[in-house]
Amino acid sequence: MKISTGKFILILLIVLFEGFLVTSKPSVKVPYDYSANIECIKEPEKPLYGGGIISDASYPSSAGGEKLPAPIKGHVVKVDLKKDHHYALSAWLKLSKGTGDISAIIVTPDGKFVTAGAIVAQSGCWTLLKGGATSYAEGKGDIFFESNSTAQIMAESIALQGFSFEEWNAHREEVIAKERKKKVKITVESGGVPLPDAELSLEWVAKGFPLGNAMTKEILDIPAYEEWFTRRFKWATMENEMKWYSTEYQEGHEGYEVADKMLALAERHNITLRGHNVFWDDQSHQMDWVSKLVKEQLREAVARRLKSVVTRYAGKVIHWDVVNENLHFRFFEDKLGKEASGEIYNEVAKLDSKPILFMNEFNTIEQPCDKAPLPTKYIAKLREIQAYPGNKGLKFGIGLESHFDKPNIPYMRGSLDTLAAVGVPVWLTEVDVTKGPRQVEFMEEVMREGFGHPGVKGIVMWAAWHAKGCYVMCLTDNNFKNLPVGDAVDKLLYEWRKAPEKTKTDAKGAFEDEIFHGEYKVTVKHKSLPEPIVQMVDLDYKSSAKITC
Repeated sequence: MKISTGKFILILLIVLFEGFLVTSKPSVKVPYDYSANIECIKEPEKPLYGGGIISDASYPSSAGGEKLPAPIKGHVVKVDLKKDHHYALSAWLKLSKGTGDISAIIVTPDGKFVTAGAIVAQSGCWTLLKGGATSYAEGKGDIFFESNSTAQIMAESIALQGFSFEEWNAHREEVIAKERKKKVKITVESGGVPLPDAELSLEWVAKGFPLGNAMTKEILDIPAYEEWFTRRFKWATMENEMKWYSTEYQEGHEGYEVADKMLALAERHNITLRGHNVFWDDQSHQMDWVSKLVKEQLREAVARRLKSVVTRYAGKVIHWDVVNENLHFRFFEDKLGKEASGEIYNEVAKLDSKPILFMNEFNTIEQPCDKAPLPTKYIAKLREIQAYPGNKGLKFGIGLESHFDKPNIPYMRGSLDTLAAVGVPVWLTEVDVTKGPRQVEFMEEVMREGFGHPGVKGIVMWAAWHAKGCYVMCLTDNNFKNLPVGDAVDKLLYEWRKAPEKTKTDAKGAFEDEIFHGEYKVTVKHKSLPEPIVQMVDLDYKSSAKITC
């Protein structure tokens, strides 16, 4: 049989194509590794992701059993980076002598030097750095390490794993499905008999993942502000009204009238409050009379303040920010001794035992170039406070203020991994993004990263309205009409509280679905019912509910 040349080529192409379909492997999605060992250990662990795109050829972890120096500027690790990819970086690091800060630098193909992470390292053991950077261009990149110490940097198990933006978002969705949603079953009965084909509509009303905002005293006098705020948020922080300078600006003249009214407003609308703050460690935010006190006078004033504010609001707040920003500042430590923070936490717990006691700090997940609040330093300070006599059994929390400019999302995630490994609740407590052409985009990315991280248990924005202008980020104009950032927040609130509408019960009178944790108003309609039945069901911790018509 003769086969023409054209037919032969066509058959060959079909055979080759079919062979390709059979033998080629589908692309495998790499899961993100949220784990982090926060101990300084004798020997480094194996690299995450098997090293990712860093192979032994590009950087051998050891030679003949000898540990190698880390890549430094002038002797870098070369990597091929892809456009529009987030890169997760990890490495085990130590110094040849002493203690110091080590930073990881990624140079992206467009020539940008990005600080991908930083830690405190020691000479006697290995510490894990987790962070990363985003590449917006295709091409060659560099990785190297630098330190404020003159000691030699040692590195082992360096790993760099790339994820497309789509893959990164998919990780978030996986977490949301596992951590923020649950499978629920609602059964409808009428006269003790299951009611099939009943129409159900669910509306979120409370509980679930805490997502709130700061509020100011103006809310007491402007009904439009009150209506706008309370329609959206069930968690809140008073921006300044609980702070010491707001309640006792002049020594001995206490005034809680404003804070009390704001608390009453919150209670009226079933809004849960964080207590912010008992003390602020920043010298610049102390009243003049406090700054002039000698040690014993200050100790007495601190005791009065503790008893005054904590006792007054005991049982009425879920958290206390106890000694605010005590990584950047140390007013009370300098005046009262290095154990001042630990002692104050202990005293707060004696006066109000139920709330979680938070450290609250800025730049821990926002900015690795600020060495004061690095995740490793945050953990060390928290452990110091926990080690104070009597503090072992207290409930602690990690508060991350989250004041962003241009967020480094991979660094944010890596830092959250590290902090979550402590095993206490992590909250983003004061989220905002500085004004600029990409403010809305950046704000949404930060919010999604927080909501999509398994270690984050709540988010509060720092977007309180002021007639003369917001701190950094406004959600509304002065007529309480949403600005673009406000529209983006509303979009997220809708997305993260969305519930089924006009669904129906099955033949057994049951409805089952995956929904967000929360308390819901359920409306039931059926031809046998003279009017719709409305009932509240708590599906925050429970997975089932029964509605009786």
